[in-house]
Amino acid sequence: MAVGSTGDRHGDASGSGASAIAADGFDAFPKANRKALLERVLAMPPPGPDSFPGCRMVRMTEDEFLKYERRIEYWDADREVLWELRDTPTIQHEGPSQRLTQLVAYIAAVRGAPILCYGAVGLLVRDLDGRTRRAMQGDQCIYLRRPRLPEPRVVAGAGDMPDVVMEVDHTTDVRRYKLAQYEAWGFPEVWVEVPDQETKSRPRSLRPGLAIHLLDEGGVYRPSLSSIAFPGWTAGDIHKALNEEAVSVHTYAVLQRIGRALGDRAGTGPEDNPMLRSQRAEGRAEGRVEGREEDRAGMLQAMLSARGIAVSVRFGSFAPALAALPRDVVAGAALDCTSEADMLARLGIRG
Repeated sequence: MAVGSTGDRHGDASGSGASAIAADGFDAFPKANRKALLERVLAMPPPGPDSFPGCRMVRMTEDEFLKYERRIEYWDADREVLWELRDTPTIQHEGPSQRLTQLVAYIAAVRGAPILCYGAVGLLVRDLDGRTRRAMQGDQCIYLRRPRLPEPRVVAGAGDMPDVVMEVDHTTDVRRYKLAQYEAWGFPEVWVEVPDQETKSRPRSLRPGLAIHLLDEGGVYRPSLSSIAFPGWTAGDIHKALNEEAVSVHTYAVLQRIGRALGDRAGTGPEDNPMLRSQRAEGRAEGRVEGREEDRAGMLQAMLSARGIAVSVRFGSFAPALAALPRDVVAGAALDCTSEADMLARLGIRG
């Protein structure tokens, strides 16, 4: 899937290329494309008894589903069945998606432009009459720029698709069924993270690591060693960053490199981020002050030394006070004094 000039991907649901977004949202893409998407999704084999490990089935009509506010894994309108996590979400499951938000925030700061993380937002497929036919949620949805969406959900074929969706498999396994749905719906990039920390409830088939799935021009997922949305961010480095107790020096270096790469594409950088711009301005101001202090103290020490006047080891501590005085005043005191103490006294600096 091609990446735009700003590092963003905005293609139609069929994976055939970019399309304009219409003002009314739902008709943003040609009906032929939405019809093809719907046919492709509805032609998918129905879920089997082992399609959603770690989940329980709940009978639910469309009206009930649209009012349902809990986290879900998948909902099928034709069978009126919803799958949700059997157990309460744990730290092992929730931690990676929260950590990803923190990591992306750092990338966004270096890039100099916002990157939006929407968490477990609803992902829907609707028919041409607007009825919801399928629904699911990922653990994190990321947009590299503010998306154009007709509603506070992601409706396939009716707005911008996320640049990345991440799934955290702890008690679940998206390979059984859900990954094929992501492919059929046309999500350009899906990350599947299996955390390092294991528990008794994790299926034995899951091994720690992160897998990146990229949609090719034919609408088929291919495994990849690195992300397209975040250029050069490898699966290994993403997994490492998601599982560190504290962000390492290596990870910070990787995040900075990715942020600069995205910024180069968009013509932005750290100076476009208000916080980093303020911190850099403070650093430059402090550097100028320190430079003036070191320059003034060094000049005076050279002048005194040329006159055969020794300075104490404490002389450097007077640098801030010396830098605050006019240059000609301190130079005159250095030329007229008989000792370090005499110079300081002439300048009104307590030794």
